[in-house]
Parts: sequence; C-alpha cells; structure tokens
Amino acid sequence: MAEWGDEIFLGRRRMTRILAANLPSVRGRYVERADMSAITWFRVGGPADVLFTPADEDDLAGFLKACDPNIPVYPIGVGSNLLVRDGGVRGVVVRLGAPFAKIEIDGSHVRAGAAALDAQVARIAAKAGIAGLEFYRGVPGTIGGALAMNAGAYEQETKDVLVAAIAYTRAGERLVLKNADMRFAYRRCAAADGLIFVEAQFKGRPGDPAEIEARMAEIMERREKSQPIREKTGGSTFANPDPVLSGGRKAWQLIDEIGGRGRVVGDAQCSPMHCNFMINRGKASAADIETLVEGLRKEVLNKTGVELRWEVRRIGEFA
Repeated sequence: MAEWGDEIFLGRRRMTRILAANLPSVRGRYVERADMSAITWFRVGGPADVLFTPADEDDLAGFLKACDPNIPVYPIGVGSNLLVRDGGVRGVVVRLGAPFAKIEIDGSHVRAGAAALDAQVARIAAKAGIAGLEFYRGVPGTIGGALAMNAGAYEQETKDVLVAAIAYTRAGERLVLKNADMRFAYRRCAAADGLIFVEAQFKGRPGDPAEIEARMAEIMERREKSQPIREKTGGSTFANPDPVLSGGRKAWQLIDEIGGRGRVVGDAQCSPMHCNFMINRGKASAADIETLVEGLRKEVLNKTGVELRWEVRRIGEFA
C-alpha cells in the first residue's frame, strides 16, 4: 500500500484523501483541498491538502501529539503577510479561529490569543487606558504572526512590549516562553521555527484613553497616505536592510533607486504608492508576484550591493 509521500504513484487528490483519512480525530474542523486564495490578502495560491481549525488549545495539542510527524504542518494567521504558491500546500495548514482570539485586561497587562487581530488588541488596550501598544493599530495580521516575526511599526516592535508567549511544538509540547526566550531580532523570532503560538501577554503603561486614541488615529492617517492598504497586497515585502550596509537607505528607497516603482509582471505590480508593497491587480498568480519580487531583489543586489530579505512568508509548491 502506498504511503504518505508516494506522489510518484498516486495523484494529488488521492494523496489528499489518504492524508485526511489518516489524520487523528479532532473536535475542530478539517477541510480537504481548502482554497488558500480565499483566505490570504494577496488572493492567490493553490489549495492546501487539509485545513485544520482546532476547537481549542487541548484540541490543537491532541492533534499535534497524534499526527504523523512526517506530515508537514503549517500555522497561518489571517494571511496578511503570506504568499501561498500556485501548486498549493502539501500537508496540513493550521488556522486558529475565534477560541484563540480572546483579549483580556489585567491592570496594565494585556493577554491576547494568537488569532486576535493586532489592531483589535490596540483598540481594546486604548479603551482600558493602557498605552504602549498603539503601534499594533498599524500592523496588519494577528498576534501569532506578530510573535513569529517580531512585527512592528513606527519605531516600536513586539519585543518592546511582550512579557511571555505560549506555544506548542510539532510534538504537542506546551511551552511558556519569556521575552528573552524568543530571541527577537529585527523582523525575526529565532525561537519561532516549528512552533505554533496560541497566546501572548503584553505589558503597557497607564495612559489617557483619549490621548492613546489620538495617537492611533495619527498612525492610521499616516498609513492611509503612504501605503496601498486597500489593495490586494501582503504588506511590506522586504525587511529593511542593515542601515550600515545600505548607507541608511530603506528597502523602498533601494527599489526606487533601481526604477522598480510601478514595475509589472503578469498582473502583479510593485506599488506606485509605496514600492515595498506588491499588489495583485486582479488576476495575478503567486508566480507573478514571486517573479516580480525576485527580480527586484536581484537588481537591487546587482546595482547597489545590498541584499534584501523577504519579510513576506512563502509556503507551498510551485505549479
């Protein structure tokens, strides 16, 4: 009998059926051949073999413990900073839902599930008179993604406010990670590989709700004026390079310098508004976007000597 991975003998759909039939029983939901283009902000990408939405933390832990360790598992948030390739995703994509989106206030501390939207965390903290988390109002995505990539905006990062995070290993072991355990760097969390984050605790400081709201309104006004936030985009494509190596130039400035602003591949475009954002103009494929980005990377390296690093996460197979 063919086993997982014997794709040379079996078609993709049959492999998906075999995979699904051998997954552990859960209280949550499995969806076979899940349309990833419907749940990513780029609106591109092939299907995932199986999409799993756990019922709660125990359900997630049970799944991870019982699932064949040879089956790939990919956690995702709301797909705001994610490019799924056109060939789709082999294995199981885990997407945390409402049970993981709770937000609680305890004094100047905020406890948020990994599926909570960054912007919602900022809003609830503001109403409670907790300052220091305003920057999350300008960060698209969820807390899980913010932990995994040390998300930040406007001179603040997740590492500046995180107290601790709770995560599960691929084997289903529950971990409590303090800020130092996360090994944060610019747009990186060195501890994130192989982990699925489920919760975070942040510490803010007392503040006036009206003043906090005013700062968040300013952040949103700046975003509206400078970023194509109403387009099909994955947010900032590249992390800003080391300022010493780049001569102080940010990623968008390097792309602008090589004439990349507005460049088109297929139906993907480097945003004319902000050239560190790529746009699906309507019918782009994941290959269009990746080809555009890789072309910009290569040209920036050749002409400036600066190597840009992807900030957008890529998963899946080429078509």
